[in-house]
Amino acid sequence: MIYSPSDDSCLLEEQGKKYSKGKKFLDMGSGSGIQASAAKGAEASLILAVDINKEAIEILKSKGIPAVQSDLFLNISKENKFDIIAFNPPYLPKDKREDCESAIATTGGRNGDELILKFLKQSQNHLNKNGIILLLLSSLTPQNKIFKLLNQLLLKHQILSSKKLFMETLQVWKIEQKN
Repeated sequence: MIYSPSDDSCLLEEQGKKYSKGKKFLDMGSGSGIQASAAKGAEASLILAVDINKEAIEILKSKGIPAVQSDLFLNISKENKFDIIAFNPPYLPKDKREDCESAIATTGGRNGDELILKFLKQSQNHLNKNGIILLLLSSLTPQNKIFKLLNQLLLKHQILSSKKLFMETLQVWKIEQKN
């Protein structure tokens, strides 16, 4: 199953377009490739899409988007550094009623924040000095550990945009080094 673009994807896409021109852009958890396509349209200097799903990678490559199959940064060389890393992660808490295939696209771990925490720790090795992370978060995702980790990693965040939906509020965070 490939995650189809929805409200969260579109909210992140808006911000990605604003920051991509002339930048090295990594679309983590690319799925359909909406973020990579937006970066391409905004004239990013380099684009790489990453997804754990082999089918997604094949589709991205067929669209002419450079893509690598990887569990987060596992198959991305530490020499590869990016100005922007955009990530619309699976962010929902585990739901026993959800099938395994669907959960890969929606579930961020038992509490919903585990994958985001892992991503933030790994991203440090792949971000250029003045690079930024554009991260989509939901009000359904616990954020205490995320705030704590950002502090430990000497990162700060700013909310760039948000959208209220029926059961949640979506936010796009810009994350960067503290000065």
